Amino acid sequence: MRRISAYTGIVLAMLSLASCATRTVAPALPSTLPYPEFMYPVLPPALSTPDAAAQVDRGWRFLQNNDLGSADREFAVALKQTPGLYPAQAGSAYVALARGDHEQALTGFDTALRASAAYVPALIGRGQTLLALNRDTDALAAFDAALAADASLVDVRGRVDVLRFRSLQAVIETARSAAAAGRLAEARESYERALQASPDSAFLHRELGVIERKQGNPELALEHFRKAVELDSGDGVSLIQTGELLEARGEFEGAAAMYRRAAEIEPTTELAARIARVSERAKEARLPAEFGVIAEASQISRGDLAALIGVRLEDVVREAAPREVVITDAQGHWAASWITQVARASIIDPFANHTFQPGDGITRGDLAAAASAVVRQLASSRRPDLRTVLQAPPPQIADMPPAHLNYPAASVAVASGVMPLIGGRFETARPVTGAEAADVVARLRTLAGPTR
Repeated sequence: MRRISAYTGIVLAMLSLASCATRTVAPALPSTLPYPEFMYPVLPPALSTPDAAAQVDRGWRFLQNNDLGSADREFAVALKQTPGLYPAQAGSAYVALARGDHEQALTGFDTALRASAAYVPALIGRGQTLLALNRDTDALAAFDAALAADASLVDVRGRVDVLRFRSLQAVIETARSAAAAGRLAEARESYERALQASPDSAFLHRELGVIERKQGNPELALEHFRKAVELDSGDGVSLIQTGELLEARGEFEGAAAMYRRAAEIEPTTELAARIARVSERAKEARLPAEFGVIAEASQISRGDLAALIGVRLEDVVREAAPREVVITDAQGHWAASWITQVARASIIDPFANHTFQPGDGITRGDLAAAASAVVRQLASSRRPDLRTVLQAPPPQIADMPPAHLNYPAASVAVASGVMPLIGGRFETARPVTGAEAADVVARLRTLAGPTR
């Protein structure tokens, strides 16, 4: 019996030695790794034993030598010997990923993460697997979690930046397609998602501002355009959009400032016209309230007309040779300064008794006298070509013979195109409305040309 036992022991020892001798030796890592993006499944201190570490390392070396069968066996043995060895589980998942079995790889990484939610090699592997499955948003979440656990992962940070950009581009394209198709609510939602990912993108604020404006939300649109300009002072489109919204709100000075900034970036004739228009309106917004209602009057007064000419033809009045006048009844009137100016410019004369009578109503004859005075002033200064109008044969006016007291003024007003006839008649005694007076002054302004 002793001889049999001894013999049995010798056989078992020989079998054991044979097993060790036939066991495949794990190769060294190649100089060029076939899977350089895979992350070594390092063992945490709590699980790190010499046998477990050696087993995982063997599996990893087989994997990086593309011997996937041997790698899988090594990781399986490690898991059998040490249940709960989640680094071996992650290693096995990397083998599945190398084989292209993405579902098995994802299951394996998730199993490892259930054991340790912040295990970086499994988070990286999960992200890579999700990328292969075209689930970029989920992959980004996995990589973000890895960075939260280990901020030193420079390569991962670069990949995250690329993924964010790709994701952002996809959202932006969706938003633009929706906007082009008129699906404004969908476009708005997509732009808001894009802004959550990239809150400091000027162009995203600009495009969302356009959508808000189309949806009838001017205040929200203005907020986005202002943010776009804050982030990018050279955003001419947002400057113009901001100007338009401020103009619509009656904030003319602010609108003019925006248009000027846009013109500094890219000057255009359209912007120049806008600047002139809103600057004029800004100036008029500072005028007395009485000026603002002139255009609505059923009949304007002499004071109204003086103010209208003094404001709208300011440079023409200023260029006229001044004369000394005495006016006794304009003091305290809201248009007193303009009354003095137009009287000194010989555009509206005071009466012989030195009164201006600013509250008296204006007739077409009175308006013709003022209009012809402006035309003559222009002909002697900036528009010498108008002299031909003054020298041409006077027009025929059905209700006003050449001997009529108002004929000279009326003929100049008609010949210059400033005051058209009414069915061939001038109707000199007809009261002048605010709208008619504003139209005549606008024609005179056109004749005067650009403001100097």
